[in-house]
Amino acid sequence: MTVTGRIVTAMRRSGVRGRSTAAAVVVVAVALAVGAAVLLLLLQRALIANVADQATSRAFDVANQVAEEGESGLDRELVENTRPSHLIQVINQQGKVVASSSPRAADTPLSTLRPELDQSVRDEVGRMPLVDDDNPYLIVARGTESGNVRYTIVVASSIETQRDTVATVASYLLVGYPLLILLVGGATWVLVGRALRPVERIRSRVHGIGIEQLADRVPVPPTEDEIARLAVTMNEMLDRLQSGQETQRRFVADASHELRSPIASLMAALEVLGADRTGEAAPELHAVMQAETERMRRLVEDLLLLAKTDDTGLQVQRTDVDLDDLVGAELRRLRASGGPAVEGVVPAVRISGDAAKLSQVIRNLADNAVHAAKGKVRLTLSEQGGLATVRVEDDGEGIPESERDRVFERFVRLDDSRARGSGGSGLGLAIVREVVRGHGGTVEVTDSPLGGACLTVSLPKAAAATTS
Repeated sequence: MTVTGRIVTAMRRSGVRGRSTAAAVVVVAVALAVGAAVLLLLLQRALIANVADQATSRAFDVANQVAEEGESGLDRELVENTRPSHLIQVINQQGKVVASSSPRAADTPLSTLRPELDQSVRDEVGRMPLVDDDNPYLIVARGTESGNVRYTIVVASSIETQRDTVATVASYLLVGYPLLILLVGGATWVLVGRALRPVERIRSRVHGIGIEQLADRVPVPPTEDEIARLAVTMNEMLDRLQSGQETQRRFVADASHELRSPIASLMAALEVLGADRTGEAAPELHAVMQAETERMRRLVEDLLLLAKTDDTGLQVQRTDVDLDDLVGAELRRLRASGGPAVEGVVPAVRISGDAAKLSQVIRNLADNAVHAAKGKVRLTLSEQGGLATVRVEDDGEGIPESERDRVFERFVRLDDSRARGSGGSGLGLAIVREVVRGHGGTVEVTDSPLGGACLTVSLPKAAAATTS
């Protein structure tokens, strides 16, 4: 593994706290390094510029003096008015030093710079062999004229002090740099640790919540930050898990109860058959066993359909379906059953959908209405725009408004004794809702003009569907 790969692996294993600290240290280190470099550069430029201004001003003064008075008496004036860190030469047009501020610069010119008249130029040089020291110098030269004689004024200023100042500042920064980095790293480590402490408490709390402790909740910090929102989200997730667990338990309990009844009937019938030596009870018991077997088969199929819907969603095999044929077949079944009076309004309507599942929807709605009706059931089919609508009404007691959402839940009955006595499992309307949703439609409960409930299913018609 390369060095970069090892660093990346180590960073991944270090956790949020370690990564945050490392990131803060790197960012601050780079920022401080760049800032220090810029500071030293600007400081050096400012100090050198100050020396250059002083040297330029001094060269200007000497040039004016030479232009007005010539070279006579310059040596004494230069010696008396020149700083120790400055060296000044007056060089004539033949290149001879005619005046200087120090014996060290009395013979040989300090620079070959020869600017034009009344112009100044400058140059920065290192150690000058002609001067008996190792200091770096800044040289400013200015051209002047006196009595038709051209002169060059050379001012050499030592910049050793300025360089020393920059070096001193750099040494201070070099000492403070690692200390500041350590301070930033330590502060980041502590602050990130304190910020993550509530997260660790939440993690530990959630880790300790088992399947039997779903009623426990994570403490929500009194702040209004991301940590508090995380705790709220975790509690909402626990609410959903608890609700799902309770729903599953109710589902299993209700399914067991529903299956127990037909199984008990079958066992009782078998016991009677076993004790019947004459065989006279066989025809009657055969009918009972067949009815209970059919009841159990439908219950198991309903449970399987709902389980598949929960797992992978409802699979709809779409074809062109004549909805009026499905409603008409259900009307004929109800009339043949000898139950309450059945009315129907069935115009021709075609939609795109799953014929078998839509037939189950209509049958479940019709069975629900028959169980609730006192004497009349009405099925109405209509279409408007892009929707096909099936209404199933009865003249029973109706469904209270507060219960109209709950009736679509699994194993819910508004009248348990009556529903079980009539063979209802409490899954019919739950299946209706899932199938209708799978077709992109809606189902709602309202009051019927007959006096009972009206269940309305609205289904979209596909673009290819036509009205026959």
